[in-house]
Amino acid sequence: MSERYLAAVVQLNCTKDEERNLAQAEELIRRAAGYGATLVATPEATNYLGPHAEKVRRAEPVGGALTQRMGRLAAELGIHLLMGSFNETTGEAQRCANTSVLFAPDGSVVGTYRKMHLFDVDHSAAVRFKESDTCTPGDGTPVVLSTPCGALGLSICYDLRFPELFRALVDDGAELLAVPAAFTATTGKAHWLPLLRARAIENQCWVLAPGQVGEHGDGGLRESHGHSCIIDPWGTVVAAVAAGPGIALAEIDLQRVRDIRRGMPLAQHRRL
Repeated sequence: MSERYLAAVVQLNCTKDEERNLAQAEELIRRAAGYGATLVATPEATNYLGPHAEKVRRAEPVGGALTQRMGRLAAELGIHLLMGSFNETTGEAQRCANTSVLFAPDGSVVGTYRKMHLFDVDHSAAVRFKESDTCTPGDGTPVVLSTPCGALGLSICYDLRFPELFRALVDDGAELLAVPAAFTATTGKAHWLPLLRARAIENQCWVLAPGQVGEHGDGGLRESHGHSCIIDPWGTVVAAVAAGPGIALAEIDLQRVRDIRRGMPLAQHRRL
């Protein structure tokens, strides 16, 4: 295991144009690897962000053309690459899964996670959505993947609001938490950073939070908050993307997780 290494989060502005989205993602992933990042994470909806019925129609399985393409890129660059999510086929004709995939430096799939908490909200005209109309939830099993970069716990976007998931990930050994997202501008402005910092602090983990940013070519119907960042186990934002598509890089020090947990042993002090 590498105790210290460089990680990167990628911020994207995706639309319904998959080739445009993937070209943007690949350029930024290559840039991050060129700086020396050995773990790179992209946002939710890395390949497609557009009409939801079309998202289902375009869904494909793990092992399909998209995951093969991303696996080849990970192998070419020799990195661990987390594709924050894509639209994966399920057994249902009208719904797909919202699925993260982690690739190893040889291009193989290390593991997958299917978003379990779906964004069904009616907060306001600006925040009204029912993800369950076109997505099926994961089976509720927390996913922690053992890698040379540390034990990586997976989540996607709306999962961030459910601290019990992150507690379960840490109970299963997570040292890093990935939160790829497409947070809305309205909810993101109020909650994105406070929730991310809380998950880092209460679980004493590194948090990698790549996000979508800006409008998505739908006439302003949806706008994403951006502010992709990396947060250390003390809750400090150590790297962030200011605006627009880009990358944020930070050195991950896994010893810092152990040091903080030793100095403040929250796991030993729990009563519930």
